[in-house]
Amino acid sequence: MSRSTPAMLRGWRRFDTLGLRLFVLMWVVLVASHAAAYWLAVPARPPGDAGPSRLAQLPPLPSLPPGSLMAPDEAPLAAAPGAPPRGAPPQGTPPALPAQALWLDYAIRLLVIALGAALGARWLAAPMRRLAGAAEQLSHGLARGQPLPTLDEQHGTREVRASAQVFNRMAQRLQAQFDARGLQMAAVSHDLRTPLTRLRMRLEGLDAPVAQAAIGDIHEMNALIDSSLAVLREQRDSAAPSVVDVVALAQAAVDDLAEQGHDVSLLDTTANMPALRARAHPLALRRIVDNLLGNALRHGRQVRVSVGSDADGVVLRVDDDGPGIAPALIEQALQPWVQLGTGGGAHQGLGLAIARDLAERDGGLLTLANRAEGGLRARLWLPAA
Repeated sequence: MSRSTPAMLRGWRRFDTLGLRLFVLMWVVLVASHAAAYWLAVPARPPGDAGPSRLAQLPPLPSLPPGSLMAPDEAPLAAAPGAPPRGAPPQGTPPALPAQALWLDYAIRLLVIALGAALGARWLAAPMRRLAGAAEQLSHGLARGQPLPTLDEQHGTREVRASAQVFNRMAQRLQAQFDARGLQMAAVSHDLRTPLTRLRMRLEGLDAPVAQAAIGDIHEMNALIDSSLAVLREQRDSAAPSVVDVVALAQAAVDDLAEQGHDVSLLDTTANMPALRARAHPLALRRIVDNLLGNALRHGRQVRVSVGSDADGVVLRVDDDGPGIAPALIEQALQPWVQLGTGGGAHQGLGLAIARDLAERDGGLLTLANRAEGGLRARLWLPAA
């Protein structure tokens, strides 16, 4: 018998559909409403009464509407001799319920059906709620390197099991694509080291100023490659976000550019300024700030950075005095490989797209807006620690 039980369950699962469950639920609720209404609306037989039982007192289905009842003081019309009075029920028919009991009958049925419909709706909608929750967890998991959600493929109706199988396969494929993308970026960054090293060694033998400038560019490229590999390792290891002093990190990034002769400064920096801490990956956050500052310097001459806070997060703003972006094209500026001609300036490449992607992985938000006094403002919001 133990061997046949799983086979019977597998056979039943082929017919366990959402439509069948809804059909059975409707009939169960309907029968329960009739039973509850009959039991509560029909008065019980007094003790010692030899009259008809409670079951015999039940009226026929459906219950008669109140308008069909005859008033107690209304006399029936005359009828032919030997015939039952006009308006009287046929012989052998149980008596109809009084008006008060009939309204109670309707109220009980309505209450039972409404309660059954509410509970049944929650029961039937539970798989959709689980699917929606798993989809939300999937979006955050892929962005932040968290484990992927998995739906149970063995329980539920046939439609629910099929949806769970499709969702799990989709999640696995998305994870594979994300891993492949990160691996390709790491491979390209790693492979660039060899030709850059050879190029630097060849240029070091030259004393021309152009050669020295080229060597400086190569060192900068190596630093970018090291930063990219560090960020990829940080995401690959699924390290939890840590507490970062945003003011100190922004000050370090600004100081590095100021030493190179760029007009970059951090506003409102005093010795007594309270630390503003956010929860993020330090290497990824430094990459975001460097990208925002580099983009601002490409399109403006002066860059001003400020750090503040709101109700539940830390806000970093990067303002430049460049030409800005047409309002209709601001969202496109955050897309990869998009070039925008904006009054003498152009935004092209991956810098802003990478910055937004890294910010969203840490639960942050990166937006762009034109300043009233001219130029562009990049606003980075991060959850407070």
